[in-house]
Amino acid sequence: MAMNVVAQIDDHVRIKHVLISVSDKKGLETFVPRLLDTNPDIRFFSTGGTYARLQEILKSRADDCLTQVSDYTGQPETQGGLVKTLDFKIYLGLLTETYNDAHQSDLKRTNSVPIDMVVVNLYPFKETIAQSDVTPEQARGNIDIGGPCMIRASAKNFIRVASVVDPADYALIAEEMTAGSGRISLALRYQLACKAFAHTAAYDTAIAGYLADTDFSAIENVYNTQPD
Repeated sequence: MAMNVVAQIDDHVRIKHVLISVSDKKGLETFVPRLLDTNPDIRFFSTGGTYARLQEILKSRADDCLTQVSDYTGQPETQGGLVKTLDFKIYLGLLTETYNDAHQSDLKRTNSVPIDMVVVNLYPFKETIAQSDVTPEQARGNIDIGGPCMIRASAKNFIRVASVVDPADYALIAEEMTAGSGRISLALRYQLACKAFAHTAAYDTAIAGYLADTDFSAIENVYNTQPD
């Protein structure tokens, strides 16, 4: 199959659909209302604890603009939140291109929406393995899967999507959207994409380093291995 070649994009993209799923929730209490102020029609999608936090922040406005990802996809979260966002509708929304008729047809066919911004930070793997008594199972449990996938998909599609991984960028993003009537420029989307890929690269490097430094005997001692 031939690769899709993009020939036309928008410099400034109006943010209408935002997916938020974060481990570190600091700054949301300011960022989310500012986003909503730039475009009262913004719709937020969220999961688990982040959804609960957004309900607290948005209060009476939540019913009009906040949707659980499970309600959007039609798939409930698995036990312990193991699978929440790994869904066709989510990645179709992240990867579609504005000026691709086939992509727009796919959105319509699946009753999906283009996701214009992803706000994601990852399970605290480095913080977990920094604990002196951490077990391999605790480390393994803090390897984020859905988060890096969403970050990479949105960063790859910086031609349309803003990939936000650092709460320190919230103010900059809100300021540009306020000045631009709810729009984000290609220049800022590209800047965010660069940071996003650096973020996932550092995260994977930390995981690879931990695994390489952990002797297999420590793995054997943690689990009750069943016989063949």
